[in-house]
Amino acid sequence: MKRILFFTIIVLGSFNVFGQNSSFNTKPWNNNIYPIIIDPYHGNIIDFDKLSTDKRVMGIIHKASEGLNADSKYLTRSKIAKTKNLLFASYHLGNNSDPIKQADFYLTIIKNNLNQPMAIDIEDYELDLKNPKKPYIPLTNAIKFINRIFEKTNKYPILYINNKVFTQINLKYNKNSVFAKCPLWYARFVTSLPNLSNKVWDKVSLWQFSSEINCTKTGNCWYNIPGTAFDIDINAFNGNKEELNQFWNR
Repeated sequence: MKRILFFTIIVLGSFNVFGQNSSFNTKPWNNNIYPIIIDPYHGNIIDFDKLSTDKRVMGIIHKASEGLNADSKYLTRSKIAKTKNLLFASYHLGNNSDPIKQADFYLTIIKNNLNQPMAIDIEDYELDLKNPKKPYIPLTNAIKFINRIFEKTNKYPILYINNKVFTQINLKYNKNSVFAKCPLWYARFVTSLPNLSNKVWDKVSLWQFSSEINCTKTGNCWYNIPGTAFDIDINAFNGNKEELNQFWNR
């Protein structure tokens, strides 16, 4: 996901914390147990023939829509991915427009792939005065979006958030919230995850550890995927291949 992420220091205070599996918590990209997932959008370069030579790359979560606009390469790449035996899913980048219309539009775009995982990308929950073009969706609207997806599909989407959004959700919500029903996809560009509040989630399901934010040269990232450039978003899945397949088909 193309964005500028802002990091917040978490003051844990009296919050309980969860500790990740120790081998996942630190540099999972160096451990062959954990499958690799990429999450591109139309602006990313992908040579599928070269990408397919990396057998740790098991899946793609491709941008399908943003607000009420479709990603121009989502449909084409969904078809190519299937021919390469790659797991495929989609995400919607939320913005500050009607969340019900956004959810319905997203479902229209992915109508042929409703059996695959869905995700909502929350870049921010408030207007960033330093970067007013940065997409944001208020958390109350995100709840409406999530509930609409569940109403229409009987599935909860994966929730992609950065540390700023994670912190805010944990300040305002708990395990009784709809956020807790959504698997956590956490963006944090560090070599080791800190202990995180378990007020809402008990674990990170997907960890986005690489993007153009912390890699500025092709081939010089923490994990390098053939057929892609430095700006591709790369994630580790918190489980083995069998568990990934179960997660994909949940």
